Amino acid sequence: MVDSQYYLPNDIGISALDCTEAFRLLSPREQLYAHYLSRSAWYGGLAVLLQTSPESASIFVLLQRLFRKQPPAQLGNVATAAGLSPEEYQAFLVYAAGLYANMGNYKSFGDTKFIPNLPKALVWQSQAFQDSPSEMEALWDSCSTLLFSLEDKQKQLGLGDKGITTYFSGNCCLEDAELAQRFLDSKNLSAYNTRLFKKKSEGKASYEVRLASAVQKDCAVDGEGETRCGRYNFEDCVFTVSRGDYDHLMKKVSENLEKAKDHAANENQKRMLEGYSRSFTFGSVEAHKEGSRFWIKDKGPIVESYIGFIESYRDPFGSRGEFEGFVAVVNKAMSERFAKLVSSAEVLLPELPWPKDFEKDRFLLPDFTSLDVLTFAGSGIPAGINIPNYDDIRQSEGFKNVSLGNVLAVAYATQKDKLTFLDEDDKDVYIKWKGPSFEVQVGLHELLGHGSGKLFVQDEKGTFNFEQDNVRNPETGEKITTWYKGNETWDSKFSTISCSYEECRAECVGLYLCLNKHVLSIFGHEGQDAEEVVYVNWLNMVRAGLLGLEFYTSESKSWRQAHMQARFVILRVLLEAGEGLVTLKESTGKDGRPDALITLDRSKIHTVGKGAIESFLCKLQVLKSTADVEGGRALYEGYSAVSDGGSHNFLCLRETVLQRKEARKMFVQANTRVKGDSVELVEYEGSAAGLICSFTERFADDAEEVEAHLLELNKRDAPWQHGVPGYSP
Repeated sequence: MVDSQYYLPNDIGISALDCTEAFRLLSPREQLYAHYLSRSAWYGGLAVLLQTSPESASIFVLLQRLFRKQPPAQLGNVATAAGLSPEEYQAFLVYAAGLYANMGNYKSFGDTKFIPNLPKALVWQSQAFQDSPSEMEALWDSCSTLLFSLEDKQKQLGLGDKGITTYFSGNCCLEDAELAQRFLDSKNLSAYNTRLFKKKSEGKASYEVRLASAVQKDCAVDGEGETRCGRYNFEDCVFTVSRGDYDHLMKKVSENLEKAKDHAANENQKRMLEGYSRSFTFGSVEAHKEGSRFWIKDKGPIVESYIGFIESYRDPFGSRGEFEGFVAVVNKAMSERFAKLVSSAEVLLPELPWPKDFEKDRFLLPDFTSLDVLTFAGSGIPAGINIPNYDDIRQSEGFKNVSLGNVLAVAYATQKDKLTFLDEDDKDVYIKWKGPSFEVQVGLHELLGHGSGKLFVQDEKGTFNFEQDNVRNPETGEKITTWYKGNETWDSKFSTISCSYEECRAECVGLYLCLNKHVLSIFGHEGQDAEEVVYVNWLNMVRAGLLGLEFYTSESKSWRQAHMQARFVILRVLLEAGEGLVTLKESTGKDGRPDALITLDRSKIHTVGKGAIESFLCKLQVLKSTADVEGGRALYEGYSAVSDGGSHNFLCLRETVLQRKEARKMFVQANTRVKGDSVELVEYEGSAAGLICSFTERFADDAEEVEAHLLELNKRDAPWQHGVPGYSP
């Protein structure tokens, strides 16, 4: 029997993101601007299929062809004729919706594979097959083996023997990733928009570093040396830097950015879009950084957006960015609260538990807005974002924070009967205050978590950005002996732990500063209400730490989700603090199955809890500031360890969590369509069928072209995935 964690449940939560009023209030010009930005994001988001697994793009095209010919209701009649029960057909619709929502057949949150209930008979009896039998059979043959396969390596994303990745060719391992990073650093090249492919050439290991770009020819970018395409000898290996990854998709992205530019509100937006367009055309991260600089300068836009190869959570090495693009409209009322938090930042930063030498020399007041999402293309939708991720820009030029209001409104609604591992007395207060407390946590996490802390750097000229003779390590009292050199960045230096470590640091900042009464008053919480917000924020964190065990793979001893690993680490820290602050006990539920109970003593949050987070947070920052990879790994991997020893049997608790887990919600997003001089908003119901229809209509105007391009790009990748059993080039 197949483990249920590899199926999406029929009752999975699916909600429509409401942006009707926000879009209606836009001017015609703003609506056109939002429309073309959205088109750009959706086309680029298709690259995620190619970044996820060898079979994802083929499955996507198969589903698109099925549902373009017959929408879910019509295909349901075929399913009935093929012998499927209503429950079995619903399971297939949920799978299809899941593939669209995750932009691949691996969960964006947790990186585990999910497989369908899709009998061959349904495909063979469909209208799509009747119209094009040879094409549909070839498409089925190209992906059907991997569609259902749950061989150990294929159960999750990972590098080498640990799982599947398409950021690297199938024959790459961790040593190859490390070697490639050294090469990229030597050429001052970012890994964000690259993939790595390995082969043997003339007896040497030969690597291709492929840049995402519309153009394939290895020309200079208007004189930019940054791209450095060509062939290089490095450490007894050969590296070739080339362009043209996802070329068809990048061309679509750039074309729509150029159209959006015609409707930009100001010069900053135009310059921003020019930078992005150059980046996607030529594969230049420097051009994207230039666009990001103008994005930061574009303060308080009505229509906010960002696009590119952004987050590196799903690269097993932690350096390559997954494509994402969002377009959203400012929620003015909620943004006022975040603006007050920004204005208080310079007062709150000194409250953090590290010496001022470890804080940025100057806090550049960022934009912090609450947005209603119109479009979020990629593998998933977060609750908040702090970008850009470029260390040099964040440290000296600034950043922006956004909280996604209409996502928060539906993502974290909880039913009491589905609330696991809490005492009955805690459930009502948890449900009442989870939303308000999470809003506070997101604000602090993004602005003062990701926005705080200094990196100690020695640049290529030998100049230090700190007083080397005077600054002392607060943990040891000694001088600073390690720092970032030349082109080293946080991601490249801390690689595989960088994402989760940084999420943990930001979560700790949120827990620590939510104890501040001024912070709580900014969000409208005073007196007992404020105490409830604090209690539920901390309770939610320790419960999330327990839930995080779902995302740990015991066979490979690896974590599959950065945020949940971070929350488990925080749970370990607070359990270690002792004095009854947090208790975690195994039990048996009313249904006779294994259960667990986690409790938090609210009277000890401000004392024992604060002290524990203060000490741990200072360690995290000092190790990050000083580029102490060895110390950072020892600390973080120590708390990340999941074992059956010690005071808690976490391996046993993991099995309990898996038995009682609840599937993560999926979101249905609207489409925009130009009609004459205006833009129409097309919305869909919050269901699997609604999500499917949104995607088939999203690419309806050029469906055959888009599908042909995806299959061509997938075929181009095929020779590099020879390490994947069952893959059909």
